[in-house]
Amino acid sequence: MKTDIEIAREIKLQPIQNIAAKIGINEDQFDFYGKYKAKIDVKLEESKIAKSNLILVTAITPNKAGVGKTTTSVSLGLGLCKLGKNAIVALREPSLGPCFGMKGGAAGGGYSQVLPMEDINLHFTGDFHAITCANNMLSALVDNYQYFNKGSQKSLKQILWRRVLDVNDRSLRHIVSGLNGSTNGIPQEAGFDITPASEIMAIFCLAKDFEDLRERINNILLGYTFENKPFYVRDLGVSGALVTLLRDAFKPNLVQTTEGGAAIIHGGPFANIAHGCNSIVATKTAMQLGDYVVTEAGFGSDLGGEKFLNIKCRAAGITPKATVLVVTTLSLKMHGGVDEKLIKQPSMDGIINGLKNLQRHIENMQNFGQSVIVGLNRFGFDADDELKYIENWCKENGADFALNDGFSKGGDGAIELAKKVIEIIETKPSKPLVHTYDLNDSIEEKITKIVTKVYGGKAITLSKNARTMLKKINDLGLDKLPVCIAKTQYSFSDDASKVGVAEGFTLKIENLVINSGAGFIVAVAGEIMRMPGLPKDPQAMHIDIVNGEIVGLS
Repeated sequence: MKTDIEIAREIKLQPIQNIAAKIGINEDQFDFYGKYKAKIDVKLEESKIAKSNLILVTAITPNKAGVGKTTTSVSLGLGLCKLGKNAIVALREPSLGPCFGMKGGAAGGGYSQVLPMEDINLHFTGDFHAITCANNMLSALVDNYQYFNKGSQKSLKQILWRRVLDVNDRSLRHIVSGLNGSTNGIPQEAGFDITPASEIMAIFCLAKDFEDLRERINNILLGYTFENKPFYVRDLGVSGALVTLLRDAFKPNLVQTTEGGAAIIHGGPFANIAHGCNSIVATKTAMQLGDYVVTEAGFGSDLGGEKFLNIKCRAAGITPKATVLVVTTLSLKMHGGVDEKLIKQPSMDGIINGLKNLQRHIENMQNFGQSVIVGLNRFGFDADDELKYIENWCKENGADFALNDGFSKGGDGAIELAKKVIEIIETKPSKPLVHTYDLNDSIEEKITKIVTKVYGGKAITLSKNARTMLKKINDLGLDKLPVCIAKTQYSFSDDASKVGVAEGFTLKIENLVINSGAGFIVAVAGEIMRMPGLPKDPQAMHIDIVNGEIVGLS
């Protein structure tokens, strides 16, 4: 089969104004970013949004190659359009870090992609750069405040704000800045996170409108004074400069699918270190314009899925009508104890053992009140008897099932999945959301409920540093915020090696990070890093321009 980039290049793209017209956007509501991309600005109307059918795509615990959530999301959108439905796909933007690190691209795959894929995977419309600039402008302004208030009671005793960069660079996790004399600033320990981990990224994705964006930025906690009082962006008085940098970026991006359907792509927090969902503004815009909207949440249902339902849905006031849980035989076999080098070979025992992982993910989503459809991304090497076993097992365990050939066949390959989703929405849609925790629970109770109800653990422990932060959270009256657990995506526990179904473990919380602007507390579990490193053989070694065309993005 051809590579993703070869398939993408063979498709004749439609002018973006044609895509906009298909979903009712007039020329006064978008700005061109070239021929095939646009920034859209549609006034949201809650009465129209409420009529749309929102579909969440999440997954079982992935293997290192992933399970194809974006491919499933795009192909489901294509399948719904094939059935005559007004369907829009609403996705996150890819980060340059993974594109040049492990993944090589994140715009779907095969004949189920969003286009133009090179642009989307690289600089796109500059949203990530705008967020990076806003984040680092804030760092510069804080350092400038310190420089001109050095030695006075106005200076800060502790700075919490970190710089970001949209690359994987382990050397920047912990640094010392301000060296080489007093004219170059004040020497201090500092560090970088990756841009998707920035609180401004989370704010960008959770803000309901532009004024909410400003208010949330004003509420960012920057540090503490020598009187141990919190110091916020509003105290620095620079929110106007920051929202100015984000003005254009805050408008959702309109592109197209491989079959000429509409796709809205906006924002991109990671689900293992942040909340893992695209922007509320983009999702609601899609819901206003489309009768069916397919959106995704990063990694497995224990990470992006849980955060979508406990954090994003709470903030946005939305509820999916159905959840598609993506699975592959590869991931099932890996979680069933099959050596990673052998997971493409038949192994019924591996499938049977791996279904325990799928079962927990099904139960997780059902516990939220969601109607679940297991969507199996099919590979050419999949054995028919294994696929039949998985289908029968799903029926016996209260979950609907559909095969998905969207990668190799586009919308035609996703008809079965699309029909099943429509059937579920029309006959037994999801119930009202049942959240894992109450916002009035303590921070410890919220984390414990996620660990015991979603992960399958038995308890949590808080490090000395986490307990110190917990006291500050309580003193600041921020204990009613939701929690966002940062942990490995490869296990229900905080140990990436514990694949399958980890049980009876204690989750170790190493730190609590106050994201008062975003409106949640980040609980850092285990050894999770907010700035990833590059693998031994990064995809950057294979990306190049040959005869004027980009190669290596897939």
